[in-house]
Amino acid sequence: MSDAQPRAASDELIANVIAVASGKGGVGKTWLSISLAQAMARQGQRVLLFDGDLGLANIDVQLGIQPGMDLGTAIERQMPLSRAVISYPSGGFDLIAGRSGSGSLASMPVNRLQHLAAGLRQVSEGYDRVIVDLGAGIERPVRYLAGRAGYCLVVTTDEPTALTDAYALIKMVTLDAGGHGTPLGVPIGVAVNMAASREIGQRTHETLSKACDRFLKRQIPLLGVIRRDPKVRDAIAHQTPLLVRHPGSPAASDIEALALNLTQITAARTGNDPRHATAKSAAPSRARS
Repeated sequence: MSDAQPRAASDELIANVIAVASGKGGVGKTWLSISLAQAMARQGQRVLLFDGDLGLANIDVQLGIQPGMDLGTAIERQMPLSRAVISYPSGGFDLIAGRSGSGSLASMPVNRLQHLAAGLRQVSEGYDRVIVDLGAGIERPVRYLAGRAGYCLVVTTDEPTALTDAYALIKMVTLDAGGHGTPLGVPIGVAVNMAASREIGQRTHETLSKACDRFLKRQIPLLGVIRRDPKVRDAIAHQTPLLVRHPGSPAASDIEALALNLTQITAARTGNDPRHATAKSAAPSRARS
């Protein structure tokens, strides 16, 4: 049974927000969120990367930065989220860092989640795309924020547990929106990460897609396959985005294709079409460093 939360009029989807989620940890969701933010910035978009993993935030660790202000501080002091925005010039995007190990954020009550969503809506007005890196799992904060995004990208691998948990996440987000086969709620797509080949990634998606179609009466498209690439581990170890350290790698090419697919599929709702942007130009930062 779903413990779905009632949807208020103020809970309309935030069109230019893309939530990146996963049913389980270890599928490369945070790395993919960072890479997507940079790829979209290289398309010429104004991009904000929002660390929405309310309990185990680590985007700042992967980027090797120490933010002076983070999401937890902004929430505790009841400050506008814009005060927590910092620029990340190497990637061409802006960032709101999270706070790792904050149980109070991970168990945030509904009224504070609503306040957070309102702040996210407000800060998103200054950007073409906002990438929200959600925590892994199907807990209420994850589902709540995923359900307010204009699009939800579910990241999985070909591991059986990753597929099972990805299906569980899609099921819960669907039920929260109103039930099986409902047209309500956030559109959902899938990215298969760390695939041995594009063909294996496509077969992985087919397995998940068949389950969603059969049991949820919902079509879940494949937006991208990111091939397994040793350059990814090297970039993470050096706390440097892949598109900076290894821009010609296979995984970098796959990320850029995924970013373009995501931008095109969300363009109708946001009014921002990448065909009118200058390719590979850095997005102008609006943040304070």
